[in-house]
Amino acid sequence: MSGVQTLTVPPDDGDQRLDRWLKRQFPQLTQGWVEKACRKGEIRVDGGRVKASTRIEGGQAVRLPPMPDAPADPPPRPARAEPGDADAAMIQAAVLWKDQHIIALNKPPGLPSQGGSGQGARHVDGLSAALTFDYKDRPVLVHRLDRDTSGLLLLARTPRVARRLAEAFRARETRKLYWAVVAGVPSPRMGTIRYGLVKAGGPRSEKMRCLHPDAVADTPGAKRATTDYAVLHALGKRAAWVALAPITGRTHQLRAHMAELGHPIVGDGKYGGSGQDNPGDGWGAQLGGVISRKLHLHARSLRFTHPITGAEVHLTAPLPPHMARTWETLGFMEDDVPEDPFAEGPP
Repeated sequence: MSGVQTLTVPPDDGDQRLDRWLKRQFPQLTQGWVEKACRKGEIRVDGGRVKASTRIEGGQAVRLPPMPDAPADPPPRPARAEPGDADAAMIQAAVLWKDQHIIALNKPPGLPSQGGSGQGARHVDGLSAALTFDYKDRPVLVHRLDRDTSGLLLLARTPRVARRLAEAFRARETRKLYWAVVAGVPSPRMGTIRYGLVKAGGPRSEKMRCLHPDAVADTPGAKRATTDYAVLHALGKRAAWVALAPITGRTHQLRAHMAELGHPIVGDGKYGGSGQDNPGDGWGAQLGGVISRKLHLHARSLRFTHPITGAEVHLTAPLPPHMARTWETLGFMEDDVPEDPFAEGPP
């Protein structure tokens, strides 16, 4: 039996279940052992009691009790499959900017950031071997985007840079701006959403439910969430092009917040319903006609201080093809709006 130990969750291991993460670190552990240790309070995260299904984040401290010894000859872990030529070319074409320390991707919609429940084997993390370029080790993800969300995604080329970038994201020292098309037109045209978020389904579900900020403290598992929004252009009362700035970084935060306002993001069947036509009252996730049914949410820009050089980095990701076609169809002009409407005042 090993003694009590405390492990720090690496930045690229965040946003996954505690039990799955532990069993990857210690293959000798059984599900029953992990659940029992959690019930007894022997496993703690940042000093607090947890369940086996609790989702951990990069940088958290996981305290572990004495554990059973590993088998004398543990089976070898399977080698990570190398991406095929087509996938390698695809992920390399997604590189928007890179230097000796960081790689920025314009992630295509439909490509998960990491593997996991229902995500399959084809994801950014699994394709990172094609992004080593002249380095020996694979770059690691610093943060995530939903599978169907496109846009800016950072990978760190060394562990030191990964730690510093993860700390900057946790400390909210980065500035992320998303573009979206939503059903209807939010009123007022600029505001802040402060609904808390809690899982809506079982432990395997990622869907979130909004709740009043005053109810967060009394709701198990709930977290505070804040989003700034600004309408950049309105198409009558039918739809609007909005800028979204997440102040916190919760799962599905932007999608759940906009749906709670009554203006779901176009193409978001999970939070906005699957109806094809939005009659103009602000509800219904599809606009119909030639407008794509894909999610219209794009991580447009990212500002951060370079963790090594100290330079201010400002990156902008072009729209994916389905959103570019929507912009053309609806007459939205990218050059007609401020880069950051929250910094420059109401549009």
